[in-house]
Amino acid sequence: MSVESVRAFFAEKAPDVEVLESDQSSATVTLAAEAFGVTPAEIAKTLSLRVADRVLLVVTCGTARLDNKKARAVFGGKPRMLNAEEALEATGHPVGGICPFGLKDPLPVYCDVSMKQFTEVVPAAGSINSAVRISPQRMADLTNAEWVDVCEPPRESRTSITEPLNAN
Repeated sequence: MSVESVRAFFAEKAPDVEVLESDQSSATVTLAAEAFGVTPAEIAKTLSLRVADRVLLVVTCGTARLDNKKARAVFGGKPRMLNAEEALEATGHPVGGICPFGLKDPLPVYCDVSMKQFTEVVPAAGSINSAVRISPQRMADLTNAEWVDVCEPPRESRTSITEPLNAN
């Protein structure tokens, strides 16, 4: 059902954006980069976080890591990653397919400035083998996202880029 809600989102708001599906899993940054022919940095991973009693989404460059000090300052509290069940309940999307599109209920979406270096990024699209190609600014516009600086600078040499797209 999740990829269908993403398709419905784009049918209504941006019919020119195509949901792409791969025969292989794209549930991690590394797998997604391989499946869709981009670098790991060009994958837009969605972090599902709880800050106090609020749930929010932060979309970042695939190789970026959340900087807790920056995030605490921006969001007014300590961020905590949602577990897989909490993330599914909050977004309607499974781990590895979490994205800011076609959400079960509206959530605040934030886009990290780490994505601004790219003309196009590849976020998940509601399942562990789907994605879209979209400009970071258009993604922010379509999801009413606010631009924030809450990540450490991306490091291409990171070895932990195999974490799920939503890093849960």
